[in-house]
Amino acid sequence: MKMTEANNAVEPSVAEGDVRLLIKRKDEIEEQIKAYYDMLQTQEGVGIDGPLVDVEGFPRADVDLYKVRSARHSISCLQNDHKAVMVEIEEALHKLHATARVGERKDETKMEATGQTVSLSSPFALVDAVTQGSPAFQAGLRVGDEIMEFGSVKTQNFRNLRDIASVVQHSEGKSLRVGVFRNGQEVHLSLTPQHWSGRGLLGCNLVPLHR
Repeated sequence: MKMTEANNAVEPSVAEGDVRLLIKRKDEIEEQIKAYYDMLQTQEGVGIDGPLVDVEGFPRADVDLYKVRSARHSISCLQNDHKAVMVEIEEALHKLHATARVGERKDETKMEATGQTVSLSSPFALVDAVTQGSPAFQAGLRVGDEIMEFGSVKTQNFRNLRDIASVVQHSEGKSLRVGVFRNGQEVHLSLTPQHWSGRGLLGCNLVPLHR
């Protein structure tokens, strides 16, 4: 009987704490990469791929060759670690969002049974800046729009703006469904994160709304 119970056990779902730990790890890796890049800039601007030999083919005497090679190797390893942890974050977010969706359906069923209605789409972020010509501007996003849906991020699973940042990083070149409240009405837009002449992939700034 005990073996049967063990076989029927449900695998524990991803907790928010697990995601936060992964994001903390990602931030630490990014800080380490930045520190190595900053160090490389002190070495006569050799950067990540500048030549380490002079015009005659001799090792450059104006830079610390060991320090540069060590930094470049560390950056390469850390970038691989960064890719791996980003994949883990994405998978964890998907599991977390899926769990939240199951919870939403259960809540909706309970509300229908008791005859209660509740809005599940209250906004969680506010657009406070949009740069003209940016992907956000082209999609129709406007200052004052209140975000209630951003790709897989919804009111029910939103925790902080890092959720949106993760979705954006993994959706470059892909169309995202964005739902906003504007002048008391729901507006649905299609936004594609991509590189443009400005910074980032969106060209807008969001601030969280206190719920």
